[in-house]
Amino acid sequence: MRFISTRGGEFDISSSKAIINGISSDGGLYVPEEFPNLYEKIKNKKSLKYEEISFEIIKEFFTDFTFEEIKFAVDKAYKNRFKVIEENGFLELYHGPTAAFKDAALLFLPQIMKLAKEKENISDEIIILAATSGDTGKAALEGFCDVDGFKVLVYYPNDGVSPVQKMQMLTQKGSNVKVVGIKGNFDEAQSGVKEMFGDNELKKRMLSKGVRISSANSINIGRLIPQIIYYYYGYFQLVNKQKIKLGDKINVSVPTGNFGNILAAYYAKEMGLPIAKFICASNENKVLADFFDEGIYDKRRELILTESPSMDILVSSNLERLLFEASGRDSNETKKLMNELEHKGVYSISEKSKEFLNNFYGNYANTKEVYKAIKDLYEKEGYLIDTHTAVAYVVLKKYIKSTGDTTPYLISSTASPYKFSRSITNALEIDTNEDNDFEVIKRLNKFCGINIPTNLKNLDKKKVLHNNICSVNDMRQVLEEFVGENIW
Repeated sequence: MRFISTRGGEFDISSSKAIINGISSDGGLYVPEEFPNLYEKIKNKKSLKYEEISFEIIKEFFTDFTFEEIKFAVDKAYKNRFKVIEENGFLELYHGPTAAFKDAALLFLPQIMKLAKEKENISDEIIILAATSGDTGKAALEGFCDVDGFKVLVYYPNDGVSPVQKMQMLTQKGSNVKVVGIKGNFDEAQSGVKEMFGDNELKKRMLSKGVRISSANSINIGRLIPQIIYYYYGYFQLVNKQKIKLGDKINVSVPTGNFGNILAAYYAKEMGLPIAKFICASNENKVLADFFDEGIYDKRRELILTESPSMDILVSSNLERLLFEASGRDSNETKKLMNELEHKGVYSISEKSKEFLNNFYGNYANTKEVYKAIKDLYEKEGYLIDTHTAVAYVVLKKYIKSTGDTTPYLISSTASPYKFSRSITNALEIDTNEDNDFEVIKRLNKFCGINIPTNLKNLDKKKVLHNNICSVNDMRQVLEEFVGENIW
């Protein structure tokens, strides 16, 4: 398996090189040259454990690693550290060290990246640059903490994450990590990181000092591929529980911000998994919902801070990979659209691409609908979901109502309700106005009796280790200080 850039500037790239680079030198994203048909190979092994399915999927893409290396990386990432549970059609992806779905990929990425570094004979120190809307940051910090040869620098919108998400990052231990709040929103943080990746002169100067940068965001193919596992594992769970028969199609509903999670579901289908419809769920920042409705992507709007902050995004980076497929893998067309987005803030896709996207349905949920969904589901079924999962649940219901489609479904449940406990207590109409955000967690626990994830217990008692705030324009200066030498 080799990898190519969505913008045509790189091709015939090994998986180890693609993982280390993070992003292509032309600004494009790495995609596999082809999709292996895995479903036919493993459909009769439906009782495989999560780690076993991970091995089967990852070895198809990262072929310059030995089976022993992949198995080592998978076991070190997941054994006794992460699990997925299917419950009531919800695919709970948050049973890991940071209580969010990002754990699955960001536990694996450091393991495979360390091996890739050896394979590429790289002795340079690698700095992992990440922009986060809440969960990627903590998961990257946790995954790369004290890993030899790596440092981690995370930028997050200072006023754009939940108090729990922020405290998770600010209390992160590790001699090789730094966390910085920016005076701006996630899109600005992500743009700042992408600019640094796109500056070849900057990277050349850093290399002269024995330092290179790479990515932990889902733009990195080493992070995206492990997310495919969710859908294979979830599908087989439905089969094993006799909710569907082997070969039956399912729909998936995914709360979507940067488009990585739902893109992984699309990749799973390209590998043969019987998925009928991709339901792309947005919050009030409904740029994706509008895109799937109109075929026009328009980021020229105000970013709204919502109760599902990890989805408060106007530039969904991974959509570029889907556009590449929708255009018939036309790198010139993809590059043109990305240039239009950067310089005009808007692009319109062709009729051919619109037709390709018929399997996608986009809609959005507002805060009132999210609150009602959380309350109704808990009161009727005793099942508690977080605000992001509620967005996917509301949009799924809208899809079913408008189409009458009764296909069985999986909803990606992306975070523990305790990460957004004030929103949940507001939805359940529990008065917590006098409580601080960490007292709210305890109140919610007392109300519902659901165990608080270990990593969130007594979070407020932990020492704050990172007090860094900068402007968007100073992000490069922060990187320079983190490198430790003046490379400018």
